[in-house]
Amino acid sequence: MRKFDPSLYFITDSTGFSEEEFLYRVERALMGGATLLQLREKEKSTREYIDLAQKVHAVAERYHVPLIIDDRADVALAIDAEGVHVGASDMPVAAARKLMGEHKIVGATAKTVPWAKEAYEQGADYLGVGAIYPTTTKVKTVLTSTETLDAICKAVPIPVNAIGGLNKNNVQILEGIGIAGVCVVSAIMKAADPKAEAEILLDMAKRLTKR
Repeated sequence: MRKFDPSLYFITDSTGFSEEEFLYRVERALMGGATLLQLREKEKSTREYIDLAQKVHAVAERYHVPLIIDDRADVALAIDAEGVHVGASDMPVAAARKLMGEHKIVGATAKTVPWAKEAYEQGADYLGVGAIYPTTTKVKTVLTSTETLDAICKAVPIPVNAIGGLNKNNVQILEGIGIAGVCVVSAIMKAADPKAEAEILLDMAKRLTKR
């Protein structure tokens, strides 16, 4: 597969939501135009992760949006998701690529130019770079300057997305940087109307990436 639009990359956070409300919010985000979806679950058991991933995948397929599983190549393979994303403490990109095969999407986190180049050379299809701003998710974050983000964009030929505390009120800081899109979590997950928020953010992302 490996064809995807990274313009508005929506990363989930189920904290504080019932499963029903969580799936509703995910669907609303997809209705609003999220172009790529990542299911991120740090606390669930493997069985719980697979169960939720199957339900999310069914929703994503209705909107023809690729589903990326965070961290867990085994979960991604178990539900035949479109890809996996690996972070700094997860398996190496090369190992993820070997497991997933050539036709699945493999994304990676990168915070420096050497790190970005290594991820690309190991087979990453895209990079998530940040955090640009402090985040409210449970994920440990180290802030990344826009100068570093710009340097990474120029150093690798694959799409680079900015991530970390981004929302409609601050994404303009990315103006003029060669990103392929933006990654958002709380901006959509905690919005009063995830669909409306996704519509606004997609429009802003397209303006930033001149798509």
